[in-house]
Amino acid sequence: MTKRSFVPRGAASFRVDFDGPPRDFYFLLLPRLTMLAFSSAVEPLRVANQVANSELYRWFVMSQDGAPVRCSNGILITPDSGLQNVPKNAVAFVCAGTEPTGSVSSKAVAWISRQRAFGCQVGGICTGAFSLAKAGLLDGRRFTLHWENQPAFRESFDGLEPTGNLYENDRGLMTCGGGSAATDMMLAVIEQDHGKDLAVVVADMCIHHRSDSREAPQKSAYSVGLSSRNPHLIAAMQFMEKNLESPVEIDELAQQTGISRRQLERLFKRHVGLSPAQFYIEQRVARAHALLNETAMSVNEIAIATGFSSSSQLSLRFRKRYGKSPGAFRKSWAEDGN
Repeated sequence: MTKRSFVPRGAASFRVDFDGPPRDFYFLLLPRLTMLAFSSAVEPLRVANQVANSELYRWFVMSQDGAPVRCSNGILITPDSGLQNVPKNAVAFVCAGTEPTGSVSSKAVAWISRQRAFGCQVGGICTGAFSLAKAGLLDGRRFTLHWENQPAFRESFDGLEPTGNLYENDRGLMTCGGGSAATDMMLAVIEQDHGKDLAVVVADMCIHHRSDSREAPQKSAYSVGLSSRNPHLIAAMQFMEKNLESPVEIDELAQQTGISRRQLERLFKRHVGLSPAQFYIEQRVARAHALLNETAMSVNEIAIATGFSSSSQLSLRFRKRYGKSPGAFRKSWAEDGN
């Protein structure tokens, strides 16, 4: 690794009584990683060093072949090195992003397995959990990844169930949902290493409103963006999401929500602009869209997974929403090289 300073200058300061060796973090960047999640993990370490005016942490960046990695936003990041074995007392994070199944490689999976065998802590940022699962690290563990990619993950790894939490730390296996959840995860590390006061200062420097708990949900269960926080409406939406593969009748949905069908219809029309049935179909088609992008499932398998009686029924709904059949959509996506 290139010798460099990990302690930048800054105006703010905070006394930290620490004279031990720095804690090292290694970040393996996979193609199309999300830059927000990666930077949200690194910056708290940089800020901690800056305000403490001490080398509390060091961070190193790797790619699979040592070449620059293009993020999902198109920006290239130049790594410090290619894959290498990391020290036993270090933490290695696999950073991924969009199209997670496409970023999983046998080379990365073999490296993850090797680091774990050597006793190194290995975790995942955003959709890094796909690679961890492929390497067998998630069996019997609590873990998470970005909520957008969880449906495809469940289809790809039967029996593995991610939580909806911001981040998880199960016996040293750290994972987070990406975005600013990576900051919350690293703030928890800083608090564990050097106390709550330093973590508070770092959060303030990042202008980050820290979550009170790792168990805070990644999203607020549909209430954000709606003009109403009506509990019946939100409950109905949650119930729909949990029953996309086996859709329920609207009468049963109303019964589960605790109101009449007529009341439920009025709530959806007023606040969503769609009937419950229309919204339900939209959710199922959106799930099909995600599975087309992020899995190798056939169109027929996706139709079953989203509650459609046949691939032709899915195609009809999908074409109406996206202007193309599922097959044509997947083909155009592949031809674009995304």
